[in-house]
Amino acid sequence: MPDALIVGATGMIGRAVIAHSGSAPLVIVARREVDGLASHHKQIVAPSERWADIIAAEKPAVLISCLGTTIRQAGSQAAFRAVDHDLVLAAARGARAGGTPHMIAVSSVGAAAKSGNFYLRIKGETEDDLAALGFERLDLLRPGLLRGDRPGPQRLGEGLATIAAPLTDALLHGSFRRYRSISGDTVAAAIARLAGQGGPGVHIHENDAIRALAD
Repeated sequence: MPDALIVGATGMIGRAVIAHSGSAPLVIVARREVDGLASHHKQIVAPSERWADIIAAEKPAVLISCLGTTIRQAGSQAAFRAVDHDLVLAAARGARAGGTPHMIAVSSVGAAAKSGNFYLRIKGETEDDLAALGFERLDLLRPGLLRGDRPGPQRLGEGLATIAAPLTDALLHGSFRRYRSISGDTVAAAIARLAGQGGPGVHIHENDAIRALAD
């Protein structure tokens, strides 16, 4: 993994990305400390309002965003948008100001700016706005339902969906395979692989492509 900076490192995928980084040093920018970090990583704890300036000053080769919440956790649609759109874009703009050529961002299956679903609409708007920033390479990961141990309070709806995942996954075939569940560790492994890839353009990775990258 090249010189990379990660935001959203306190969540399930972010922690797994750190684990997959091996001996490669990462810069982690977060609002609170990430416990158990190896000594070769650099951690910067700061309010999110300062992230853009910090990221610009760090000048990473790759910005990795694993930021994401839910409307229930955020407390309102406005608070959700402030994280999943505004904070992601602020971090991205900071990276562009520092000359970062490559960004990797975790989005969601079904993301579309014209979606009638608020969650998916915000994810789609975020994708479109990231693409407009002009990164030399932009990788957007659109996983299905994420499986794995999440830090913090359990999400009831996701917990029930995860229990039902073996049955529902078996019913999803063809173009619907992209809605199958996928482990957060698999997504993280794909991110680690993508961080070392070159080539320009905007690249969208759904479940099958994410698994292929992880393998």
